[in-house]
Amino acid sequence: MRIATWNVNSILPRLPRVLEWLGQTGTDVLCVQELKNTTEAFPVEPVRELGYEVAAYGLGRWNGVAILSKAGLEDVTRGLTGEPRFDGAAEARAIGATCGGVRVWSVYVPNGREPENPHYAYKLEWLAALRATVAAELGAERPFAVLGDFNVAPDDADVWDITAFAGSTHVTPPERAALAALRETGLADVFPRPLKYDHPFTYWDYRAGNFPNNRGMRIDLVYGNAAFTGAVTDSYVDREARKGKGPSDHAPVVVDLAL
Repeated sequence: MRIATWNVNSILPRLPRVLEWLGQTGTDVLCVQELKNTTEAFPVEPVRELGYEVAAYGLGRWNGVAILSKAGLEDVTRGLTGEPRFDGAAEARAIGATCGGVRVWSVYVPNGREPENPHYAYKLEWLAALRATVAAELGAERPFAVLGDFNVAPDDADVWDITAFAGSTHVTPPERAALAALRETGLADVFPRPLKYDHPFTYWDYRAGNFPNNRGMRIDLVYGNAAFTGAVTDSYVDREARKGKGPSDHAPVVVDLAL
């Protein structure tokens, strides 16, 4: 089974690239983030023509998540247990489903903006709700994984230059502690094996030179339980999908499993 996660940075303009990528890679399950449209506006039919079932969750804001699956799509859950709101509004940032016996969650963790911004406190509250949701579901022995854009670099080596992030979100101790608390529920980081670079980043800002010079971050993660990680045969960041005309600023992270 091949499972992947990809922040597409708006599904509608990126749809041709997503369809082409799915056709080329034979991915069985794709977790998608940052749809930037509503559930009803998700382009279901073109995806179904490739053989995928679709579970989407979007509210038309700067978020939205989905799961595309050729391996079945059951027990769909939209939102987290005790999920906080921001400025009184709900945001579509998490969707779970069971695909071919594997339970997956596609998540788009809030950015946080700046440590002094209310969005940062919301980010930490959201990560706590994610931990509570995961802890409640991990009782079963089935393979389980949380995939998506976590907007946190787990370690200093996961950014191109830690000094460039002084005073910024994504690298602060509270954010990293929240990731550690999530792993402590029984999950482990499926660290991508690099194809070319020492540090397999997953996100590069659009500014000129960042991608070709590999000034990036590893913030798109796959956290799995023992039944999931024990079945991993390969994992990588597909940098090729970040190239060309009109790409997302994220690359897909791909995991192959022997199940």
